Amino acid sequence: MEIKNVKIPEGDFFKQREQVLGQWSTGREVNLEDAFAYHKALPKERIFSQKLIEAKEQHRTLVQPRAGVPVIDEHIKLLQFLQNEGEADLLPSTIDSYTRQNRYEEAENGIRESMRLGRALLNGFPAVNHGVSGCRHVVDSVKVPVQVRHGTPDARLLTEITYAGGFTSYEGGGISYNLPYCKNVPLERTIVDWQYVDRLTGLYEENGVSINREPYGPLTGTLVPPCVSHAVAIIEALLAAEQGVKNITVGYGQCGNLIQDVAAIATLEELTEEYLNKYGYKDVFVTTVLHQWMGGFPADEAKAFGVISLGSTIAALSKATKVIVKTPHEAIGIPTMEANAAGLRCTKQVVNMLSDQVVRSNELEIEKEVIRRETRLIVDKCFELGNGDIALGVCRGVKAGVVDVPFAPCRFNAGQMLPARDNEGAVRIMNIGNLPFDKDLKDFHAAKMALRAQEEKRKVSFQMVIDDVYAIGKGRLVGRPRY
Repeated sequence: MEIKNVKIPEGDFFKQREQVLGQWSTGREVNLEDAFAYHKALPKERIFSQKLIEAKEQHRTLVQPRAGVPVIDEHIKLLQFLQNEGEADLLPSTIDSYTRQNRYEEAENGIRESMRLGRALLNGFPAVNHGVSGCRHVVDSVKVPVQVRHGTPDARLLTEITYAGGFTSYEGGGISYNLPYCKNVPLERTIVDWQYVDRLTGLYEENGVSINREPYGPLTGTLVPPCVSHAVAIIEALLAAEQGVKNITVGYGQCGNLIQDVAAIATLEELTEEYLNKYGYKDVFVTTVLHQWMGGFPADEAKAFGVISLGSTIAALSKATKVIVKTPHEAIGIPTMEANAAGLRCTKQVVNMLSDQVVRSNELEIEKEVIRRETRLIVDKCFELGNGDIALGVCRGVKAGVVDVPFAPCRFNAGQMLPARDNEGAVRIMNIGNLPFDKDLKDFHAAKMALRAQEEKRKVSFQMVIDDVYAIGKGRLVGRPRY
């Protein structure tokens, strides 16, 4: 498949669009002129990009949950509860797994059975099946902006329907919704499909409607070094900007070490703007999102609130534009709306208390510089592999292990890089694999791991990784052995 980071020609886009809208019956409801008019009539407080711009200018951190159920009335009830009782600044519509796999007939069956039995039989909101009118019913029912959150490799029809339905923010990307989610889908395929998503976003922008785009930051959410998730976020931002996207939120999944996490959010914004400007995209507004801990949670609710509070602290001190909030039911399964709201209120309390505080230290500056160096080496190597084309370069980079996401299910991901925590709980790299690091960085990571091994009186080994994966669920950050 030929792949280039070039804006899709209008004729090619609209030809492809005919096929996309024909994938399910609700595609017939999409009318671009009507969609533009609907968005322009939305009040300012319900437009995602506007809310993010204001928050960044005012140095505020907004709180947003995850949430989604299959029946429209129940979904609205849930969002209204999170808005009113959870004090959410921003709202989601998390999409169900059938829709993520473009299995709309099964999603339709799930809606019918959910209504018949009076309980949710899908793990999210099937927006394609509900169509434009159903989506607008949701958007019109709340007072704050609503985002589509999902995990869909081919999200073209979902984008068409939810954009026309009035959603003003959209998560995902051709890399971040492939490597952590798919086993057998080539990266070239998902990047091309997501170029369509971003071209549609750019088309709305050209017609006076700004829709926020958010690459998925945490990736696998398991000991992902900041440089890896940063590189993916920056590359997806560049791919989106080429198609005309003007409002981008880059994300990062909390790792747990306060200094490293604060440094990560600061450098993520800085580096994204640096690369956008370097390659000519000077009119893109960049914001950041911190995802609270994506790994295993303790089952005890009080302990879970401790994990949530640490994530809230990092979001506040890093001045992230928004934070995606977890719930005290993470270890159990799908949370009740009361538990979801409680996580939001906990986060908001911490964020408000720390809003005027700033972290300054030599350790923070050192950590920032490490992340900058590592990230630039990865991104620049991808440009080199693509002979200057980042779409081609990242595909080659993934196959070469230059971009290597730990524990990814994708068979095209190299899986050679292996992370683990250092003595202070920061995520380091035990096995560099084919990451394009210089000798100084390789020595830096080796020294960090050796120091931990010395402290724990054991060899550097994969057992450290296993211990670290389960540590937070057991009340620690670093998975140390019991002596």
